[in-house]
Parts: sequence; C-alpha cells; structure tokens
Amino acid sequence: MKRRIKYQDAPADVEQALDMSERIHDFLPAPDKLVEKIEKEKITISLSKRSVDFFRKAADKEGVGYQTMINNLLDAYARRFG
Repeated sequence: MKRRIKYQDAPADVEQALDMSERIHDFLPAPDKLVEKIEKEKITISLSKRSVDFFRKAADKEGVGYQTMINNLLDAYARRFG
C-alpha cells in the first residue's frame, strides 16, 4: 500500500506568491441576476447540451425561462465588450 502524503502548511514563498497574484475580475453575472425582461428578436442558434442543461436547471431554480437567462448573459457580454 502506498503511503499518503499529508500536507500541512505551504512554504512561505508559496504563500507570498499566492498573496501577490493578480486577481481577475469576473464580469459575468450570477444566474439570479439574469432574469430581467427586455425586447427580443427571434433567431435560431445551436448550443451545447451542457450549456442548455445548465441554464435550464438554473432557470428552474430562479423561476424564469432559460432562454431569458441566456439572452441576459449575452447582453452582459455585449455591454462589456461592445
């Protein structure tokens, strides 16, 4: 049987490197912030099953449509980079 290594404390240089690391701001809103109603234009788009499943589950939890959440996410992206 292999002996497991038990890690207790990181060396000081690792702690310092982690403390000094640059943090990246996450501009994407949380799922509960993607529920605003806005004017829409109908299109056809193919999305991955993984993405659709995520948004369906999150939308059920928030009591809104998953397409509304996807639309609001895309709008947030467009505002950030548009």
